[in-house]
Amino acid sequence: DGVVVSEKVESNNLDVKVTESELETEEKGVEEESTREPESNILDVSSDYPREKHISIQRHLADLEKLADLKEDEKKPCPLCPEEKFKACYSHKLHRHLQNLHWKVSVEFEGYRMCICHLPCRPVKPNLVGDQTFSKMGAHYHCIICSATITRRTDMIGHINRHVNKGETESRFITVPAPKSSHEVLKESATDVQVLPNYSTPQKTDSYFNPKMKLNRQLIFCALAVLAEERKPIECLDAFGATGIMGLQWAKHLRSAVKVTINDCNENSVTMIQENCHLNKMKVKLNTKEEDNDEAMGDGEENTDTIEVTKMDANVIMHLRSFDFIHLDPFGTSVNYLDSAFRNVRNLGIVSLTSTDISSLYAKAQHVALRHYGCNIVRTEYYKELAARIVIAAVTRAAARCNKGIEVLLAVALEHFVLVVVRVLRGPSPADDSAKKIRYLIHCQWCEERIFQKEGNMVEENPYQQLPCDCHGSMPGKTAVVLGPLWSGALFNTGFLRRMLFEAVQYGLDEVQPLLKTLVCEAECTTSKHFSTHSPYDESKQEECGVYIKTPNTSAESYLLHGKRKSDEVIRSAAKRQKSENTAEHPAFYYNIHRHSIKGMNMPKLNKFLNYLSEAGYRVSRTHFDPMGVRTNAPLAQFKTILMKYSTPTYAGGQAEAPVHLTEDIQAGEQVQATADVKAEDAEFPEDDKSAVAAAVFAKGYPTHCAAE
Repeated sequence: DGVVVSEKVESNNLDVKVTESELETEEKGVEEESTREPESNILDVSSDYPREKHISIQRHLADLEKLADLKEDEKKPCPLCPEEKFKACYSHKLHRHLQNLHWKVSVEFEGYRMCICHLPCRPVKPNLVGDQTFSKMGAHYHCIICSATITRRTDMIGHINRHVNKGETESRFITVPAPKSSHEVLKESATDVQVLPNYSTPQKTDSYFNPKMKLNRQLIFCALAVLAEERKPIECLDAFGATGIMGLQWAKHLRSAVKVTINDCNENSVTMIQENCHLNKMKVKLNTKEEDNDEAMGDGEENTDTIEVTKMDANVIMHLRSFDFIHLDPFGTSVNYLDSAFRNVRNLGIVSLTSTDISSLYAKAQHVALRHYGCNIVRTEYYKELAARIVIAAVTRAAARCNKGIEVLLAVALEHFVLVVVRVLRGPSPADDSAKKIRYLIHCQWCEERIFQKEGNMVEENPYQQLPCDCHGSMPGKTAVVLGPLWSGALFNTGFLRRMLFEAVQYGLDEVQPLLKTLVCEAECTTSKHFSTHSPYDESKQEECGVYIKTPNTSAESYLLHGKRKSDEVIRSAAKRQKSENTAEHPAFYYNIHRHSIKGMNMPKLNKFLNYLSEAGYRVSRTHFDPMGVRTNAPLAQFKTILMKYSTPTYAGGQAEAPVHLTEDIQAGEQVQATADVKAEDAEFPEDDKSAVAAAVFAKGYPTHCAAE
């Protein structure tokens, strides 16, 4: 019930009638409704601005200054502050006051600015101090859409965003030009999705859609397409649907090979998913309860174009039902859903998860990584691969708790996400084998050499002896840290990646093909010039996880149906395959060529450097984790020696060249055997004490600028 209160507000010598009505309080009780009915002869505002609005809502700073009627020789009060808070002053001071105290802290919406208001529009609760804090507590904003008055700026922004999410953009006081449609339609991979205007901010919208994750969605689609070739039809789950873009792409391209279920716990997202299904001419089978109460939409018949949409918690639906393919893409870490994912996933099925908590995985928030993953990590040059191995270790532990093992098919760590795709192997023996591959890593903080700890439970007297470098013996104090526990096995399955590349070509996914080619080279630890584009269905690639995969070139007799026990022949072939794969497994981690470059020297081109390492007898490849990274089984000392051998001086001069050749000589004497031509070059330069110290410091891992000091 409204109560009309007549007050005198001294602003431009104007009399204003203020109507205050207290309505419902939103959330924390910071929003109250109040309406104003200004008299017809009160405000003299520009003609393009409606008179019904509050005076604190303006388009431009000049409009706000017009209210003050600034004049150089006269003192004028602030139109948005009471006299006891801000006394009348000259124009230059009032201009700064309006700009800094009102305009800069305003909230923008549809071209309007809601400035902060200090007028007694909002009732203040009485306190012990009384009127002394009235001016501080009375600061508030007036909502341009409704009549609410809100004290905090962050609350005001959230209040406006809630109006936008609900489609409420028309004001009770002014006519705000509303957009033609509250939904925007985006297209990706021949799939249309409609999203809300603020779809790119996950904390402010129910239908989050990130266009930068297109590569991630294409990788997952290729993995699902490979699984669909093995057995049909497969039941797949998108546990966090949001807009439903991923599940729609699965159903639209794979059709009868998949039965797609899109789940989300948010009601608005479920509604958005249904609308997107109809937009793509897909039928919807709705299931919003944890029971089997299905409500069919469309014709009500299940066919190849039917998508099941559920409204449940992701843990609940994965506990209730079994799937062949599960994808987890929550906002942040996915460790809270791993136990449910492996509880009912079918044997030889695939679980893929996208982790976007890169601040903890990339060692920017190390305490969060310890809390979520139970891993101790530091920032290293190979931090992206470290993040992938952290996630796989968490996946392995969750699968082992359900008596299941895993085989890693794919691990990708890019700027915005870490994607891990694993195949599930049911049984305690695969679970034990997978759990044994979780180890700790010893990392030298001087030269960044690293090695996994040896298997066994016996305490080693000097764990520094496991490191190939001798930094502990030549440097003071403790030089290494123990990181982990981490996954120590392979990160890629070459056969699966080749079939993913084949599917990417089949479906015309051009963006993901270069990445898949890099992954295949990285899995085989070969350079791109040795990359072969032969058919992915070779005899050596038909078998994965101890079973034969059904492909166009294989007979039906070699394909084992789902759920059947493996024969003795398959078990023997699986043992041979695992033995051969262990010998050809790609090396763990990589070295950054810039991190180990020599000051004052020009490095060789990366591809040429890869050839130099290959000619020296080492396995070598580039890595997708780092564009300047080199994955090789060469020790760091030999890596530095070859890099130094083929580097050229930046400028000619004995002072620059002498320390470099001495460094090479010291490394040759202490760590590796140098070639004869390098030793001949070293003999040409006399040894200098200062240069020798600098070279020795560099050889032990100190930064080069310390050597000069």
